Amino acid sequence: MDAISFGTDGWRATLDEFTDERVRAVGQAVADHLAAAGRDAPVLVGYDARETSEGFAESLAAVLSGNGFDVLLPERDVPTPVVAFGVVEHDLSGALMVTASHNPPEYNGVKFIPSDGAPALPEVTADVEARLSDPSPLDDEDAWGTIRRHDFISEHAAAARELVDADLSGLSVVYDAMHGSGRGVTDELLRSAGAEVHTLRGERDPAFGGGAPEPSAENLHALAEEVAARDADLGIANDGDADRVAVCTPERGVLDANLFYVACYDHLLETRSGPAVRTVSTTFLVDRVAEAHGEETYEVPVGFKWVAQAMAEHDALFGGEESGGFTLRGHVREKDGVLMALLAAAAATEEGFDARVDRIEAEHGRIVADKISVPCPDDEKGRVIDELSDHIPDEVVGHEVARVVTLDGFKLLLDDGSWLLIRPSGTEPKLRVYAEADDEARVAGLLEAGRELVEPLVA
Repeated sequence: MDAISFGTDGWRATLDEFTDERVRAVGQAVADHLAAAGRDAPVLVGYDARETSEGFAESLAAVLSGNGFDVLLPERDVPTPVVAFGVVEHDLSGALMVTASHNPPEYNGVKFIPSDGAPALPEVTADVEARLSDPSPLDDEDAWGTIRRHDFISEHAAAARELVDADLSGLSVVYDAMHGSGRGVTDELLRSAGAEVHTLRGERDPAFGGGAPEPSAENLHALAEEVAARDADLGIANDGDADRVAVCTPERGVLDANLFYVACYDHLLETRSGPAVRTVSTTFLVDRVAEAHGEETYEVPVGFKWVAQAMAEHDALFGGEESGGFTLRGHVREKDGVLMALLAAAAATEEGFDARVDRIEAEHGRIVADKISVPCPDDEKGRVIDELSDHIPDEVVGHEVARVVTLDGFKLLLDDGSWLLIRPSGTEPKLRVYAEADDEARVAGLLEAGRELVEPLVA
């Protein structure tokens, strides 16, 4: 049981550690957690396109059923946001989702989704962890729950179309499914709204073509090339479980997720109102766009659970993070790369992303953002961050530190509007160093200064 730990977004591990025995222990822990909370509605168990995911999902379903819960399984592998939506749509006790998201094929994972469809907060995952144990089914088999399959994809698609009511006729899109669970989901949603869609990597491949289903610029060369070759209006990609999104434009190629956030929020503010929620690592350009429309911006620690919590507290219109996860008011408070694909396409029909970003930068200033990682053992992260508090400089690369934000690690706000952030990764044995400024050279200098600040503390 010591090998099971719920991090930023569930428990993930390589398949030598992610075993059926341990997965069943998670199932028992969730059954006990729900029972203690007085929950007796059915539970949804979803799974992604990995080779082992459906089998693990069936094991979880068996454990939950043995504890008296009726269980719903999807008819095929599905995106994580489809599962989160299904929990709320059917008023379920919660869900378990078997996925390792964007990790390579040798990984798998599982996350618990509570009854509100939002990511589980730390007190919830801590309670689940505390209850890990071998399965203990009810003695009376007549009291066991049922297990049945259900189509959750079409319900999610209908809700997405209602929330983003767009006519995409005349829009040409290249969609890269990366062999993941967005295939036949995101592209079909776009087609249903009228877009002409050409799909790349649309076949299920549990090995993801030999790489990781991570929609980063280095993994989306084929998408950029196809957008250019087809003279398409837009390229869209999802990660392995389609909770994140990336877009590719004709001029910029793969668009920085910070600029995607700003462009979509700008589009939404043309017809709607409401504040924005962003993580501490996401661009201040969001704040400038919000202020221009008389709206507030709320900054939260990294992790979509904090975005979701703040969206509920402030009735926010849009929320997201620089790693490509976003959601919209009126939808479940979980990042949804399928819905965001539809929103991106809707925005592009009104004004192309390249033109929109050009206009926003002309009005509010250009931003460049980047990040690097510094190796650091998990058991050393706390010490390093604590010691960093005694090493905060008065200036960085020639500019004074005007203010230090300690919401998540240390964020140094400089007197020229640029910033440097150092925080521990919640998923890997690394420290993350982020920077934002108005040109590439300044960002590179900030990142190097961040590295030089933290590396001696790790050694």
